[in-house]
Amino acid sequence: MQPPCAHEDTGLQLQALLEGQNYGAAAGGGTRCPAVPAPRNSPAVRDCLVVAVLCFGNLINFMDWFIVPGILLDIQKYFGLSDGKTGLLQTVFTLCYMLAAPIFGYLGDRYNRKIILGAGILFWSGVTLGSSFITESYYRIFVLSRGLVGIGTASYSTIAPTIIADLFEEGKRTTVLSIFYIFIPVGSGCGYMLAAGMAKSTGDWHWAFRVTPCMGGLALVLLILLVPPRIQRRTARHRALSISGTRRGADETPGAPRTAKTTWCQDVGSLAKNCSFVWSSLGLTAMAFVTGALGMWVPLFLYRAQLVQGIVPPCLQESCNSSNSLIFGGITVGTGIVGVVAGAEAARRLRKMYNKADPLICATSMFSSALCLYTALMLAQTSILSTFYVVTPRRQSTAIALQILLSHLLGDAGSPYLIGAISNALQARGAPSFQSSFRSIQSSFAICAFVGAFGGAFFLLTSLYIEGDRREAERP
Repeated sequence: MQPPCAHEDTGLQLQALLEGQNYGAAAGGGTRCPAVPAPRNSPAVRDCLVVAVLCFGNLINFMDWFIVPGILLDIQKYFGLSDGKTGLLQTVFTLCYMLAAPIFGYLGDRYNRKIILGAGILFWSGVTLGSSFITESYYRIFVLSRGLVGIGTASYSTIAPTIIADLFEEGKRTTVLSIFYIFIPVGSGCGYMLAAGMAKSTGDWHWAFRVTPCMGGLALVLLILLVPPRIQRRTARHRALSISGTRRGADETPGAPRTAKTTWCQDVGSLAKNCSFVWSSLGLTAMAFVTGALGMWVPLFLYRAQLVQGIVPPCLQESCNSSNSLIFGGITVGTGIVGVVAGAEAARRLRKMYNKADPLICATSMFSSALCLYTALMLAQTSILSTFYVVTPRRQSTAIALQILLSHLLGDAGSPYLIGAISNALQARGAPSFQSSFRSIQSSFAICAFVGAFGGAFFLLTSLYIEGDRREAERP
């Protein structure tokens, strides 16, 4: 089950740590979705439409991300790959994603974010569509295509949350960002199901890579039509202007006062001094390691467990049975929604009574998920059913990009390949068999449980510093 502080990409945790500071807005700033009908051209309706477009983009972003794991058995068989080379597919994707994130973070803090978002969607959609026509002789080109998709994805994951943060005031922002991040597990689960469903219905796994580009084209059209060309950024200066009744954006509205420019190195140096940011980033790194490895390998792991139990026959036909991906995708959607909603609601309620609630919730969920994961790995050979149920204003884009870079560099950039490489090494020690192939990946997965426990410890350390760092960020 996914932890309530849920996936990737750092948004809920970072937003919680910086709530009211880096994303902050004064009372009276921001907008909110209306409870009663409003004119179509009202700012509130416009902002809700922008959020809907961004959520749709987040959905297809993560659908595309998890297409490969959804049909991993077919891809491994088609290209004739070992476990190590198979894991390299997701590692290359993540490496390109994380290396591109700081670049887009820098650009997103300084240039037109709508153009960057649109270019990113267009780029990854085109590359994904092109990869669906690659034949078995060009495995390296297929790997390269996944890396290029990661670059396009980075532009969206880095910049889209900052637009939402700029649109809504503090109280509403938490709710809207929670909705936005719900689409990470939902998109991930839908990616598994889309891949498995297309492979089953067409008999050709290549078709799985031809659906998300069409959805990406629709997202691009909606972005062009519904998202304003400029969205004013919330800065400390902007908050002061909001209080006095002036509604101009400090860095995007012509003629408005401008805040002082800082270099990227200065931004990084300032964030590195923030202990809460550092420890929470390490906690997210551990979580990324675990979710990256599990997201890549669980359907294949379950297939090998079923082979050992004699539940399914070996895959000899052109299209392999992808029922595990369908089931695991559905569970990812369900547990992801429950995790994000429960985590956000628990943080909202407990934060009123205890300022350290955010990191402690994440720590608790990481410890419990590590224990559940280890239990599931040990039970997989005898019970498949039990396994299925365990599973500063100017620096906002830069901060998200840095957490993406760190958490993926030390987390899921290497974990899919590491799990595959260890599995290969363990298989080489004995005679090939279904039992040895299952045991090898089972033993490799045990690493994830221990890394998850370390993640919980990092979030506990975050709780020691978060109050002081919040007070420091609130200083004018």
